[in-house]
Amino acid sequence: MIDIKQVVANTDIDNVVQLADSIWREHYIPIVGKPQIDYMLENFQSASAISEQIENGYEYYLMLYNEKEVGYLAILQEKLALFLSKIYVLKSFRGLKIGKQAMAFIETKARTYQKSEIRLTVNIHNINSIEAYTKLGFRNAGPQVTDIGSGFIMDDYLLVKTV
Repeated sequence: MIDIKQVVANTDIDNVVQLADSIWREHYIPIVGKPQIDYMLENFQSASAISEQIENGYEYYLMLYNEKEVGYLAILQEKLALFLSKIYVLKSFRGLKIGKQAMAFIETKARTYQKSEIRLTVNIHNINSIEAYTKLGFRNAGPQVTDIGSGFIMDDYLLVKTV
Protein backbone atom coordinates (compact mmCIF):
# COMPACT_ATOMS: atom_id res chain seq x y z
CA MET A 1 0.00 0.00 0.00
CA ILE A 2 1.41 3.34 -1.08
CA ASP A 3 0.37 6.65 0.49
CA ILE A 4 1.57 10.17 -0.15
CA LYS A 5 1.21 12.75 2.63
CA GLN A 6 2.09 16.41 2.64
CA VAL A 7 4.96 17.57 4.84
CA VAL A 8 3.52 20.01 7.35
CA ALA A 9 5.09 19.37 10.77
CA ASN A 10 8.68 19.81 11.87
CA THR A 11 8.87 16.04 12.47
CA ASP A 12 7.92 15.51 8.80
CA ILE A 13 10.73 17.87 7.76
CA ASP A 14 13.17 15.97 9.99
CA ASN A 15 12.09 12.73 8.30
CA VAL A 16 12.72 14.26 4.87
CA VAL A 17 16.19 15.35 6.01
CA GLN A 18 16.98 11.78 7.13
CA LEU A 19 15.68 10.29 3.88
CA ALA A 20 17.66 12.83 1.83
CA ASP A 21 20.86 12.06 3.69
CA SER A 22 20.50 8.34 3.10
CA ILE A 23 19.29 8.46 -0.51
CA TRP A 24 21.58 11.20 -1.77
CA ARG A 25 24.72 9.66 -0.30
CA GLU A 26 23.92 6.23 -1.73
CA HIS A 27 22.84 7.41 -5.15
CA TYR A 28 24.72 10.61 -5.93
CA ILE A 29 28.19 10.29 -4.40
CA PRO A 30 29.23 7.95 -7.26
CA ILE A 31 27.88 10.51 -9.77
CA VAL A 32 29.10 13.88 -8.42
CA GLY A 33 31.29 13.05 -5.41
CA LYS A 34 31.03 13.37 -1.64
CA PRO A 35 32.08 17.05 -1.30
CA GLN A 36 29.26 18.21 -3.60
CA ILE A 37 26.69 15.99 -1.87
CA ASP A 38 27.78 17.24 1.57
CA TYR A 39 27.40 20.81 0.28
CA MET A 40 24.01 20.18 -1.34
CA LEU A 41 22.56 18.36 1.67
CA GLU A 42 23.63 21.16 4.00
CA ASN A 43 22.43 23.97 1.74
CA PHE A 44 19.33 22.49 0.08
CA GLN A 45 18.09 19.58 2.21
CA SER A 46 18.67 20.69 5.79
CA ALA A 47 15.65 21.32 8.00
CA SER A 48 16.10 25.08 7.71
CA ALA A 49 16.51 24.95 3.91
CA ILE A 50 13.40 22.78 3.49
CA SER A 51 11.38 25.04 5.82
CA GLU A 52 12.44 28.06 3.77
CA GLN A 53 11.52 26.30 0.52
CA ILE A 54 8.07 25.47 1.91
CA GLU A 55 7.63 29.12 2.94
CA ASN A 56 8.49 30.07 -0.65
CA GLY A 57 5.84 27.87 -2.25
CA TYR A 58 7.41 24.41 -2.51
CA GLU A 59 5.18 21.52 -1.51
CA TYR A 60 6.99 18.57 0.04
CA TYR A 61 5.40 15.15 0.34
CA LEU A 62 6.49 11.94 2.06
CA MET A 63 5.93 8.65 0.25
CA LEU A 64 4.90 5.75 2.47
CA TYR A 65 4.95 2.05 1.66
CA ASN A 66 2.97 -0.05 4.14
CA GLU A 67 3.02 3.00 6.46
CA LYS A 68 6.85 3.25 6.35
CA GLU A 69 8.37 6.48 5.04
CA VAL A 70 10.43 5.37 2.05
CA GLY A 71 10.84 8.49 -0.07
CA TYR A 72 9.82 12.06 -0.72
CA LEU A 73 9.07 14.52 -3.46
CA ALA A 74 8.83 18.29 -3.83
CA ILE A 75 6.94 20.36 -6.38
CA LEU A 76 6.64 24.06 -7.17
CA GLN A 77 3.98 25.82 -9.19
CA GLU A 78 5.43 27.94 -11.97
CA LYS A 79 3.51 30.18 -14.36
CA LEU A 80 2.78 27.50 -16.96
CA ALA A 81 4.35 24.37 -15.55
CA LEU A 82 4.63 22.31 -12.41
CA PHE A 83 8.29 21.96 -11.49
CA LEU A 84 9.20 18.58 -9.99
CA SER A 85 12.10 19.63 -7.82
CA LYS A 86 12.73 16.30 -6.10
CA ILE A 87 11.56 12.71 -6.20
CA TYR A 88 13.55 10.10 -4.31
CA VAL A 89 12.90 6.56 -3.05
CA LEU A 90 15.12 4.50 -0.76
CA LYS A 91 17.13 1.96 -2.75
CA SER A 92 15.61 -1.05 -0.95
CA PHE A 93 12.11 0.09 -2.02
CA ARG A 94 12.82 0.83 -5.69
CA GLY A 95 11.08 -1.42 -8.19
CA LEU A 96 7.84 -1.50 -6.17
CA LYS A 97 6.04 1.07 -8.39
CA ILE A 98 6.33 3.76 -5.70
CA GLY A 99 7.91 6.23 -8.11
CA LYS A 100 5.35 5.45 -10.77
CA GLN A 101 2.47 6.10 -8.37
CA ALA A 102 4.19 9.29 -7.21
CA MET A 103 4.40 10.44 -10.83
CA ALA A 104 0.66 9.81 -11.24
CA PHE A 105 0.12 11.92 -8.11
CA ILE A 106 2.28 14.70 -9.59
CA GLU A 107 0.36 14.59 -12.89
CA THR A 108 -2.90 14.92 -10.95
CA LYS A 109 -1.44 17.92 -9.10
CA ALA A 110 -0.42 19.50 -12.43
CA ARG A 111 -3.96 19.12 -13.77
CA THR A 112 -5.47 20.41 -10.51
CA TYR A 113 -3.21 23.47 -10.72
CA GLN A 114 -4.07 23.82 -14.43
CA LYS A 115 -0.47 23.48 -15.58
CA SER A 116 0.21 22.27 -19.11
CA GLU A 117 3.63 20.75 -18.38
CA ILE A 118 5.72 19.06 -15.74
CA ARG A 119 9.37 20.11 -15.78
CA LEU A 120 12.31 18.56 -13.96
CA THR A 121 16.08 18.47 -14.10
CA VAL A 122 18.18 15.33 -13.92
CA ASN A 123 21.96 14.90 -13.80
CA ILE A 124 23.30 14.03 -17.26
CA HIS A 125 25.08 10.98 -15.81
CA ASN A 126 21.98 9.65 -14.02
CA ILE A 127 21.22 7.26 -16.88
CA ASN A 128 18.71 5.02 -15.07
CA SER A 129 16.59 7.99 -14.02
CA ILE A 130 16.72 9.51 -17.51
CA GLU A 131 15.51 6.20 -18.98
CA ALA A 132 12.72 5.96 -16.39
CA TYR A 133 11.53 9.51 -17.11
CA THR A 134 11.62 8.84 -20.86
CA LYS A 135 9.41 5.77 -20.38
CA LEU A 136 6.99 8.00 -18.45
CA GLY A 137 6.69 10.36 -21.42
CA PHE A 138 9.26 13.04 -20.64
CA ARG A 139 11.32 14.52 -23.47
CA ASN A 140 14.79 15.96 -23.21
CA ALA A 141 14.61 19.73 -23.73
CA GLY A 142 18.39 20.14 -23.58
CA PRO A 143 21.26 20.71 -21.16
CA GLN A 144 21.04 23.00 -18.17
CA VAL A 145 24.16 23.89 -16.20
CA THR A 146 23.58 25.69 -12.88
CA ASP A 147 26.20 27.19 -10.60
CA ILE A 148 25.11 26.26 -7.06
CA GLY A 149 27.97 28.00 -5.27
CA SER A 150 31.29 27.05 -3.65
CA GLY A 151 32.67 25.94 -7.02
CA PHE A 152 29.95 23.31 -7.59
CA ILE A 153 27.67 23.02 -10.59
CA MET A 154 24.66 20.95 -11.45
CA ASP A 155 25.16 19.48 -14.92
CA ASP A 156 21.64 18.47 -15.88
CA TYR A 157 19.16 17.87 -18.64
CA LEU A 158 15.83 19.65 -18.53
CA LEU A 159 13.07 17.10 -19.07
CA VAL A 160 9.51 18.13 -19.93
CA LYS A 161 6.21 16.29 -20.13
CA THR A 162 2.95 17.68 -21.47
CA VAL A 163 -0.07 16.91 -19.31
